Amino acid sequence: MTAPSAPSAPPAFPGGPGLFRLDPAVAHLNHGSYGAVPLPVLEAQEALRAEAHADPDAFFHQVPARLAGARARIAARLGTDPDGLAFISNATEGANLAFAAIPLAEGDEVLVTDHGYGTVTAAAARRARVTTVALDPHLPDEDAVRETVLAALTPRTKVALLDHVSSPTARLVAGPRLLAELSARGVTTVVDGAHTPGMLAEPVAAGADFWFGNLHKWGYAPSGTALLAVSPAHRAAVRALSPSWQDHHGFPRSVEFRATADYTGWLAAPGGLDLIERLGADAVRSHNEALAAYGAELLAEIPGLTPLPYTPGVAMRSLLLPPGTAETQEAAAAMREELAAKLRIRVLIWARQGGGGIRVCGQIYNRAEEYERLAAALPAYLRDA
Repeated sequence: MTAPSAPSAPPAFPGGPGLFRLDPAVAHLNHGSYGAVPLPVLEAQEALRAEAHADPDAFFHQVPARLAGARARIAARLGTDPDGLAFISNATEGANLAFAAIPLAEGDEVLVTDHGYGTVTAAAARRARVTTVALDPHLPDEDAVRETVLAALTPRTKVALLDHVSSPTARLVAGPRLLAELSARGVTTVVDGAHTPGMLAEPVAAGADFWFGNLHKWGYAPSGTALLAVSPAHRAAVRALSPSWQDHHGFPRSVEFRATADYTGWLAAPGGLDLIERLGADAVRSHNEALAAYGAELLAEIPGLTPLPYTPGVAMRSLLLPPGTAETQEAAAAMREELAAKLRIRVLIWARQGGGGIRVCGQIYNRAEEYERLAAALPAYLRDA
């Protein structure tokens, strides 16, 4: 019987590591949590800050118009309507804006899944009763996910809050067919696209009533840069969480204006998507997906680790850890920090009753040997845990 061949290591992305200020002594395999800002984008933001400090009056008087210009550039890159798009700070803010705009009555329910991000789900829970669908992480494909979600609907389900790509398990949930079927049943759809801009070729979920996504993860934008996309039927109902002098303009301008805030990250954000295009968007996406797949293949050879089904095109992969490992948020955080301290490796460890999981990401600054270092050291760590 022929032994299985070893995974083939993808080549390094030319010039990738040199575009970032990351500590080279640390294996940064967790791009999906916080992202990393390339040097050209940092330099653009620093120039904008210098401009703001040189003449604050001129800078802030021009902010609404310049944000509209930056938003139009980003909308063109993402293939969406700039009039239905607004800059926001993060996905959690997007969830709160969405749920504040959706009319809900007593007894109405919001459907969520147990793969959702905690603070985003909390935004739904502030407005209505939440019904949580358990998605088995071993569900084989998008159709199985869709059938599980649809089976959980009740006559009281008014809204479905779904991940575009789930954070812990790194797979597509809010596929176009599921969104279409929910809409046909009169269910308002809110999609958490935190991971899609910059990673997927079509990052804005077509057919969603509300979609929000971070640019500061895979879009190479400065921290605190995200987007909210709203379908035409709901735009008039969207209100800023805090009132401003721009409220009379309505969405998106009223949502974006925050008085004397730091707008430089938003204004520099188009440069991140521009950089991806200059590097070759298809090449970046293919490289990142291949690296994540390589890391997952190496980890899958470790006894006790179980690879989970994945969605093609996603530059993240997850595996289940052995039973009894990372069963609580506290245990997962402790394992994450111990791996960072002992191995100088950053990964996501996520909690799950019966055994948590580990997620690795691929980015142009990563190298195959970083995943090899993790795979070589993790078995001894798990034995000692």
